[in-house]
Amino acid sequence: MGSVQDSTQRSSDADDGEVRHEGTFAFVDLAGFTALTEAHGDAEAVAIVRAFRERAREVLWPGDEFVKSIGDAAMLLFPTPRRAIDGLRELLARELVIEDTVLLPRAGAHHGAAVGDDGDYYGAAVNLAARVANEARGGQLLVTTDVALAATDAGLMTTHVGAVELRNVSESIDIYDVRVRDTGAPVVTDPVCQMRVPTSGEAVIALEWAGERYHFCGLPCLSRFATDPAIYLARRPPLTP
Repeated sequence: MGSVQDSTQRSSDADDGEVRHEGTFAFVDLAGFTALTEAHGDAEAVAIVRAFRERAREVLWPGDEFVKSIGDAAMLLFPTPRRAIDGLRELLARELVIEDTVLLPRAGAHHGAAVGDDGDYYGAAVNLAARVANEARGGQLLVTTDVALAATDAGLMTTHVGAVELRNVSESIDIYDVRVRDTGAPVVTDPVCQMRVPTSGEAVIALEWAGERYHFCGLPCLSRFATDPAIYLARRPPLTP
């Protein structure tokens, strides 16, 4: 693992030997990964996770840290909000393509201090970063105030989503959407596995239902949807700025 010694400080109110690490904590995962595993099987899921971990490590600089992987998610630590913006922007700018599978990474980041122990980090700052990441949709980077200011300084379009109530967080948190992708064309995803899918050409698989047109990655996902559309349409919608 990398080192963040220049951002490490001993807390005055911490227990003896407890070291608090200040930095920008980020969680990145693949939107729709659980549904994709159900639809396409474990072998493809493992290949996707391996490729995603490799890509996450590729964007890290000296001083950044790949803390751990949790299923399809990666926990990263950056020394500063600006460094987090640069790294996450690079990570989210491209889709993850494995054979015919196309997934969009999503991320959340928060700057704060956490307790380090045996290569891992614990505390409110870590928990908050994870909660923010859970609100993001595919291709989206959601951040808290300090990281949003760094994004603005970097010249990126930043939109205030709102003061959001997050699970197990006592107060509402201001969350911002940082534009890290070219969104000139809308992103269309399979409602079952959440993979990005084409909307034109010979490879298009679509279904009209209740006045709406839905696109699918293949016949297995279309069949799942047709069996009970309400299961997939009732899923919690992502935050939109």
